[in-house]
Amino acid sequence: MIPGPEEVSTGWLTEKLRENGFNCNVTGFTQERIGTGQIGMCIRYQLQLDGGEGPKSVVGKFASPDPLSSATGVQLLNYLKEVRFYQLLQDRVSINTPYCYFSEIEGEGPVFMLLLEDLAPAIQGDQLTGCDHEVANAAIQELVGLHAPLWSDPSLDQMPFLGDRKQSARGASELYQKTFPGFADRFGSDLSADQLEILRRFGEANEAYRESVDPSVFTPIHIDYRLDNLLIDESGDRPVVTVVDWQSITVGNPLTDVGYFLGAGMLPSQRREGEEEIVRNYHRNLIAAGIEGYNFDQCWRDYRRSSFAGFSVTVVASMLVQQTVRGDQMFLAMAQRHSQHAIDMGAEEFLVA
Repeated sequence: MIPGPEEVSTGWLTEKLRENGFNCNVTGFTQERIGTGQIGMCIRYQLQLDGGEGPKSVVGKFASPDPLSSATGVQLLNYLKEVRFYQLLQDRVSINTPYCYFSEIEGEGPVFMLLLEDLAPAIQGDQLTGCDHEVANAAIQELVGLHAPLWSDPSLDQMPFLGDRKQSARGASELYQKTFPGFADRFGSDLSADQLEILRRFGEANEAYRESVDPSVFTPIHIDYRLDNLLIDESGDRPVVTVVDWQSITVGNPLTDVGYFLGAGMLPSQRREGEEEIVRNYHRNLIAAGIEGYNFDQCWRDYRRSSFAGFSVTVVASMLVQQTVRGDQMFLAMAQRHSQHAIDMGAEEFLVA
């Protein structure tokens, strides 16, 4: 049984916790919606327990109640990808993720549910506000635990939910060009001429961009690695980052995640001051994790190219999910920051054959 939000019961929660080693009874719970997801909906359950030890709260994740957003989640395989991540990949990587008590899906969705560890007092990052150097560095170094364990591992090609890394870029380019006119109508007046132009050129340069990527370097990549998808605990000496929202996971160049996060997770002035140091830390940690034959010059070139990493998510997702005030603010901030990042990196060279 995969319960919907209205069907979660004390008996069902008790059963799932016991299956995960907790000898307790859930006698009651309260619930509240949390997070700012566009495709998914998260609910925190505060649990009342009678006997035994167990978590005081858990988080359930479901499809968005908005028909457009949930249809998009099915079309883009977002629900299937996230469930399969917890079922098949979580134990093969070392990136910090919430413990998963339950993960099931019907077909490709939208009927699915995840029951996850509640990581309070960690709080969700804020994409609009951005983050400081310390949080950005913690977030990027955490990516080593996603990228290094399965670096150029051919077994990734045997996981259909991750997509075909050789074909996915072509389909993504077609969708980008289809949605770009609507994106430009909605957001173009708030972008500089240079920013809008590089966003347009990216959609038209698919073949040149693809040919600039070294196909021998590939790992699992989160794709939507941004502050809204991180839970950050700053109660200790240094920030601890836990990564959620695995709805877009695929296979590609690992610097995609690095460029995507730094491009929009920091304000441009802060990014310019600290990005090279953060990328150098990331590269050193890859080498320490056993990655060979990947020097810093190649890493930095991949980082510059990956300043385009947020373009597709920004343009396509903004046109395919339910329009909200905060959503528009977030997509505009991403468009401004990602496009400026590409300009700052001189990344136009990767758009020319």
